[in-house]
Amino acid sequence: MGDMKALLISPYELGRQPHSLAHPAALLRTRGHEVVLVDLSLAALPRTGLEDFSVIGIALGMHTATRIAVSLLPELRRKAKKARIVCYGVYAPPNRTLLKGLGVDVVLGPEFENDLLALVAGEKPGADLAKVTFVVPDRTGLPPLTRYAHLKLPGGERKTVGFIEASRGCKYLCRHCPLVPVYEGRFRAIPRDVVIADAKQQIAQGATHLSFGDPDFLNGPTHALRLLALMHDQWPHVTFDATIKISHILAHQDLLPQLREYGCLFITSAAESFDDAVLGHLDKGHTGEDIGRAVALARAAHIALAPTFVPFTPWTTLDNYVDLLRHVRDLGLINSVAPIQLAIRLLIPEDSYLLRIPGFRDRLQPFADAILGYPWASADPRVDALQARAQAWVERADGEERGRWETFVGLWRLAHEAAGREVPALTADCAGPRSPQLSEPWYCCAEPTTAQLARCAVGA
Repeated sequence: MGDMKALLISPYELGRQPHSLAHPAALLRTRGHEVVLVDLSLAALPRTGLEDFSVIGIALGMHTATRIAVSLLPELRRKAKKARIVCYGVYAPPNRTLLKGLGVDVVLGPEFENDLLALVAGEKPGADLAKVTFVVPDRTGLPPLTRYAHLKLPGGERKTVGFIEASRGCKYLCRHCPLVPVYEGRFRAIPRDVVIADAKQQIAQGATHLSFGDPDFLNGPTHALRLLALMHDQWPHVTFDATIKISHILAHQDLLPQLREYGCLFITSAAESFDDAVLGHLDKGHTGEDIGRAVALARAAHIALAPTFVPFTPWTTLDNYVDLLRHVRDLGLINSVAPIQLAIRLLIPEDSYLLRIPGFRDRLQPFADAILGYPWASADPRVDALQARAQAWVERADGEERGRWETFVGLWRLAHEAAGREVPALTADCAGPRSPQLSEPWYCCAEPTTAQLARCAVGA
């Protein structure tokens, strides 16, 4: 059945051109199917013709994307009565019951492609248990790269960014990570020739920087380094960034000079907290002191480290938060940390490994469809009040285009006042070096901000 018509929708992917649409589109198009791609962060759904699609697939690789999809589904179900609506990705299985109640016919995980192919072909999903065969993503029909997030360099230069993936899944079991309930410690390398071909087509479209979307780029260090060597040989002018665990930076510190030689400008790393008790609850595999070591190692290799945090958790105290800001100051990371990383709350979705901590569920409220997670409150109401003020300040500062330094100064004041402490003076020399940064920061394992949802709601 080569004449079937499919619509693939991405509600939101952090300002990236969605790989979650381009890869299944390639597989479907090679089989003769017509495929329409819609990125809701940059475009609206077609006003007419939805009834013409036999299958409508919605990529749910992020919590925010799922929140947007939930608001979209009732209308989509009304306008596309005959289509089979499929939700796929990391956040689809944990929300299966809710999605089914909103009219979704099939819910698939992140290894969805074979089942999606079967559905579009009019076959029964689940019959082909073979692993997904990776092909070069087909980005035809997506907005140009220049409309997505760009890279800002310290000197003011802007670079067009391409987004690629070299692997799926992760070997680790961090309790708050949404990948863990789905992959359970497994990961798969994507063939190097596929990754290089995808890089080539995006470089041909003007990308001079590539952002690797792997959950951890050094899950397979041999695969990663061989890939980088081949890419650097072909495009020595192209730079890149990747996400790497703190513990991997320490374990593979000998590879950092090679990463820099191949064009690595910065590494995103989920530091999460400087408090060892919180890190133990999250099962991160590093300590607060390890973060400082990783910063020093990256700087010695002339690579910027961009740590991310989940500062507000059920275990956070006012003193914890003040200490977090103090560590950011002392390590010279103010210019390296996206301000939103200092204001977000821990997300606890269904199936989270956090729920396996003895007694932890007792601290939570019942699962709430409205936030697709378990609401929680701090034992100290002042902490929740501080989080609300911190997030409001960060969103206001972002809207007024204040810099990271000025935004941090505001958070510093809010935190000390909430803790009843005198506000120590800050001097600009503690801000640290300016580092390359994407115009839309990396964001995971956290409840979405109001600004994030509002920004994407236009497309939905």
